[in-house]
Amino acid sequence: MCLNQTPPIQQTCCATNKLCHEGRLSLGCSVGTAALVLLPSVPQIYFGVVPKEWGAVLWGPVLYYALINLIIRFILRQNDYQIAIRASFLGFVGATSILLICFAPCVWKQFGVYGFFMAFFHYTEFLAIAWSNPKSLSADSFMLNHSWSYAAAATASWLEFILEVYLLPEFKSFYYVWLMGVVLCTFGEIVRKTAIFTASISFTHLVQYEKSGDHKLITHGIYAFARHPSYVGWFWWSIGTQFILLNPICILIYTVVSWKFFHDRIYCEEYTLLNFFRNDYKTYQDTVPTGLPFIKGFILE
Repeated sequence: MCLNQTPPIQQTCCATNKLCHEGRLSLGCSVGTAALVLLPSVPQIYFGVVPKEWGAVLWGPVLYYALINLIIRFILRQNDYQIAIRASFLGFVGATSILLICFAPCVWKQFGVYGFFMAFFHYTEFLAIAWSNPKSLSADSFMLNHSWSYAAAATASWLEFILEVYLLPEFKSFYYVWLMGVVLCTFGEIVRKTAIFTASISFTHLVQYEKSGDHKLITHGIYAFARHPSYVGWFWWSIGTQFILLNPICILIYTVVSWKFFHDRIYCEEYTLLNFFRNDYKTYQDTVPTGLPFIKGFILE
């Protein structure tokens, strides 16, 4: 993934197989915020009490989140603040999504499912790097500021969903289709995070143009089945989000644009990998596919 990221955070307590300080901070802020947002609604969720005005359920969480943000701003500074505020935001989004699933009308429940998958994906991106390769960790590891095109694509999917809810509500009634989206997103998450943990210190969100001393060619585990499993997971996850929303236009656009992005990305990345690992990578290319349909990567003639 080609990202413009801030410099890696100076790590503290990043021993092997131990979650570093930044990881523990993010976990506490994300889970803590989610718990505080959900706690007042636990009796309603438990007893299945749905308020007449379901939107009113969200006002309390918004106020709690605003208060949590003030507390974070007061007690934390610099990098810790940047991490905490992002983790807290994702915890809030995840918790609010659960409230939508529990209390919103049927047509809006799938937006809650979508929101939960979005929050989970972005938070676990940070947490996975915090565990597997903390030296490359930064506040941008949440990937919330991936690129303007990523933000535009997300915004377009929200607009399509809202417009179709009000203008073409029948598009949102095929629940077995958005359940297929849940399967795709779950599959994508598992594949991508497995790839990150398998590659460990060789995985980074930054494009590597120079080979570092600890950069190794990973060919075992999930990498024995696909050369780019992290991209495979992200590809199917991104398409799955649109199946969840039942966005027919964005399903098509996401499929085409994601395929083009990863086609070009893999082509460029494999040129670099061939320079890094030469014949070893050429042999790997000959025996293992990229994992994405109709994408061959950079092939030496």
